[in-house]
Amino acid sequence: MDDTSPVPPAQPALPQADGPAEAPRAAPPEAALSTGAVARRLGVSPTTVRSWERRYAIGPAHREDGRHRRWTPQDIARLELMCRLTAQGVPPAEAARTALGGAGEPPGPAEAPAPASDEAPGGPGGGLPLGPVRPECRGLSRAAVRLDAPTVAELLDAALAEHGLVTAWEEVMAPTLHAVGRKWATAGERYVEVEHLLSWHVSQALHRVRPRPAPPHTPPVLLACVPGEQHTLPVEALNAALGERGIPTRMFGAALPAEALHDAVRRTGPRAVVLWAQSRATADQALARSLARIEWGLRGARTQSALLLAGPGWGAGAPVPGSVRLHGLRSAVAVIAAQAPPPAGSAAAGAAPGAYGS
Repeated sequence: MDDTSPVPPAQPALPQADGPAEAPRAAPPEAALSTGAVARRLGVSPTTVRSWERRYAIGPAHREDGRHRRWTPQDIARLELMCRLTAQGVPPAEAARTALGGAGEPPGPAEAPAPASDEAPGGPGGGLPLGPVRPECRGLSRAAVRLDAPTVAELLDAALAEHGLVTAWEEVMAPTLHAVGRKWATAGERYVEVEHLLSWHVSQALHRVRPRPAPPHTPPVLLACVPGEQHTLPVEALNAALGERGIPTRMFGAALPAEALHDAVRRTGPRAVVLWAQSRATADQALARSLARIEWGLRGARTQSALLLAGPGWGAGAPVPGSVRLHGLRSAVAVIAAQAPPPAGSAAAGAAPGAYGS
């Protein structure tokens, strides 16, 4: 709450006591970071930071007891300058000499580097329009712009381990992917290679998430992109998140043909069908309506799957009667987990392929 009360008049100075003046207190030490924290901030691997320290003597000025490295803001500033220079193609040895030579001395007007920003090639976002995001997101973007595949993989695994899959997807992976997509859209053919490298490694990181075993005879959740839809990463994230919770899935990936999609629903008897559409051009409402009408199971005990529509292509509401719109990975997992599976004795549980009629 703002304080609008008048400012009290200045108090008269108190008389000083006789005796020696008290020595001024030392300023508190500036916060120092571990090598791992610095690596995440810069978007490089800890091995790279240690290698630079060993090869180019660009390590921290001081060590704690036990020889643990602690990097002060001044130490980190030198590393950030080295990262900016190497991102611009300067050899590491020359970049290190420049960073060390300029330590503590402001560069001259002719050689002053541009201020670091999300849009600058060596800036905090690696040249990507990130906005306010986690530090891990900035580090990941820097590594992606440098096409540093090992560091991208390491940072993705670290984000998953530290934050969990849902938070890592929503606050690290997805913002960086969106920033790459926006940069590609505004820069012509530039950054296509960055998007492809980052997308591939995000996919690989999601596939490394180990699913929990599901109870026997639990009907799966069917995940598929509509025909013509090639964007699969959000569905891969949902597949990994469900597997992490012990919810079995059948993942069919990109552009599943309509006839194959109908057959898959009849053969697996899923508890729910998730259809992903990235754009309105691929969001086939007629296909969704036909899937919603599919019944499976034995005569007299036939049932239907819940139809869940995901992706911006479907619009804000539920365009198909009886369907449910999914918004965001966290809420999607909650909605699917709440879906009641078909009865354990129904024909869908553990039935052989081809056992279901239309």
